[in-house]
Amino acid sequence: MRRLPFLFLLFPYFLFSQQLQKVDFKTLNATLSLDTANKKIAGKTTYVFEVLSTIDTIRIDAKNMSFSNLKINNNTVEFKNSGKELLLFKGFKKGKNTLTFEYEATPKQTLYFIGEKENLQIWTQGQGKYTSHWLPSFDDVNEKVIFGLTISFDKDFTVLSNGKLKKVADVNQAQKQWEYQMEKPMSSYLAMLAIGKFAKQTETTASGTPLEMYLSQEDASKFEYTYKYSKTIFDFFESEIGVKYPWGIYRQVPVKDFLYGGMENTTSTIFSQDYVVDEIGFNDRNYINVNAHELAHQWFGDLITATSGKHHWLQEGFATYYALLAEKELFGEDHFNWEMYEIAERLQQASKTDTIPLMNEKASALTFYQKGAWALHILRENVGAKNFNKAVKKYLEKYAFKNVNTADFLAEINAVSKYDTKNFQEIWLEKSGFEVTEALGILQKNKFIKNYLDVLSLAEKPLAEKQQIFEETLKSEAYYPIKEEILFQLQSLEFPEKLPFIQIAMQSKDIKVRQAVAKTLNKFPAEFLPDFETFLDDNSYVTKEIALNVLWSQFPDNRTKYLDKSRNWIGMNDKNLRILWLTMALATKDFEPENKLGYYDELLGYVSPNYESSIRQNALINLLYINPNDTNVLRMLVNPLTHHKWQFSKFARDKIRELIKKEKYKLFFSELLPSLQENEKVALERLLNP
Repeated sequence: MRRLPFLFLLFPYFLFSQQLQKVDFKTLNATLSLDTANKKIAGKTTYVFEVLSTIDTIRIDAKNMSFSNLKINNNTVEFKNSGKELLLFKGFKKGKNTLTFEYEATPKQTLYFIGEKENLQIWTQGQGKYTSHWLPSFDDVNEKVIFGLTISFDKDFTVLSNGKLKKVADVNQAQKQWEYQMEKPMSSYLAMLAIGKFAKQTETTASGTPLEMYLSQEDASKFEYTYKYSKTIFDFFESEIGVKYPWGIYRQVPVKDFLYGGMENTTSTIFSQDYVVDEIGFNDRNYINVNAHELAHQWFGDLITATSGKHHWLQEGFATYYALLAEKELFGEDHFNWEMYEIAERLQQASKTDTIPLMNEKASALTFYQKGAWALHILRENVGAKNFNKAVKKYLEKYAFKNVNTADFLAEINAVSKYDTKNFQEIWLEKSGFEVTEALGILQKNKFIKNYLDVLSLAEKPLAEKQQIFEETLKSEAYYPIKEEILFQLQSLEFPEKLPFIQIAMQSKDIKVRQAVAKTLNKFPAEFLPDFETFLDDNSYVTKEIALNVLWSQFPDNRTKYLDKSRNWIGMNDKNLRILWLTMALATKDFEPENKLGYYDELLGYVSPNYESSIRQNALINLLYINPNDTNVLRMLVNPLTHHKWQFSKFARDKIRELIKKEKYKLFFSELLPSLQENEKVALERLLNP
């Protein structure tokens, strides 16, 4: 009896697997229209499929859709709509068939309508198996189809989808129609839409592939630093992987309030607006790693796709590892080995509680991505880069546009090497934990890592025993993490004792070394003030924020001076510096009292749904610090409860749970319920009455 739920869960998958053996869907062409006012999508759809052998029912995944005018081979036929699937049981024949129908849906997920009017963006995120919420398709990644999507929308917007743009035509005075067509098959979860007011730039790779890069029109000045090294990464991958980019065109577009860092939709990556940066922001948080990761997926995940979650590491491990190889190409061996070392530290720490191995569909993201990358590094180091690349090339060519499992990949390793892949699989893929000794053995081949570990081992030594090493290292060209570690070890010392080392470090041209000084120097005498104030001019929004916080807190008599200097700072995508400035301006006694109301209103305005969640959350945190009893602020905590971005929703839930421990806040939120929209009301009631 206890097995019944398990069998029930397997039953639909068994049916779909059986369908794959008996029916081959070839192409999907859909003409789509979007109703922004009601957040609906409608489409006219044509599927061409081949029945290979007798089958009772053909299934197409379709969540909460309505269907009309359904025909198979031009004949109207009966069908069933389960609310989860479109089920066909009449009208098809052995051999080629054509299915046509119209549909409508109001998706609760996967298709998102963000903002309004000029600020409207519409985008999809079909990760894994969710495209069936907006397009009748296949949740099983093993069913690959050639997609062609034609989308009608407001002519003043840009519409992006998968494949090559075949045609843009006027529908009427207000709308245009964009026709996109894939040339090769792909899994349904990789289908996409992105609509917005975008600016565009194009480059051409060494092999002739067009790289289309998009930004919101207001961010048009940020192309250079947002997309820095994009062409270099693309050219490196084609050379390193040894297989030409398979899709003909590649485009990238950032969208607001995206759920993740990026998503590798075939030919058309969507990524987070947080990675749109200017020259200074590039030094703090840039798109390079996500850019390389999503591009690598165009081979590992899109060209070849894992058969099931058990083999998911073949996608995320490869994309993570090749992104690191791209960074190695850009920034050198020391950078690459430092990244691998930091990953190893995270994996070692996580292994204390994370006991699910890599080849398990329930493995954590850390395991799939980062342990997967380490497993590949172990392979590459043991079979040699030349043999590894040869195996990867053969693997991609052999299974192009198909599905793969771990055995398929390891068979190609076996073909080029006598390395014991059976033992490798047992230790790195099927066993939990992290093999620290083997990983460190590889890392310590790198001189920088060996030196870093030597410095790390000095942590408990008195300064007299390590002073000379610290001075020599700080004056050297050593990679910044070693210098950062030295500054951390000096942090607890009295200021006069560590001053000579601080002065050396501050002469560095490396932003991260100077930032480490600012992080570790919370207290210092007034004589050092002119030196510390130089951090306010560093080309880092993070360093500026650290320095402004320290100076405002430690030297209250100079607050007006620092506020005047930072008055026009904005900062990163979350407006970190502007929101910090407003908070300080409001908290500084006697600073521009005539403007305080305006500053408070500006800060309160950033909580509005007109802004991205990162800005709203930052503003809420600061407003609650300034005045936790402002009912306007408390009211604005409720709306995020229903936000599609789970990180923002969780922030609001946690904050309200914390507040309602006090009776006055619980009473306020309870009295607020009748004035709320239904979805907000339901979400808040769950917190008030768990």
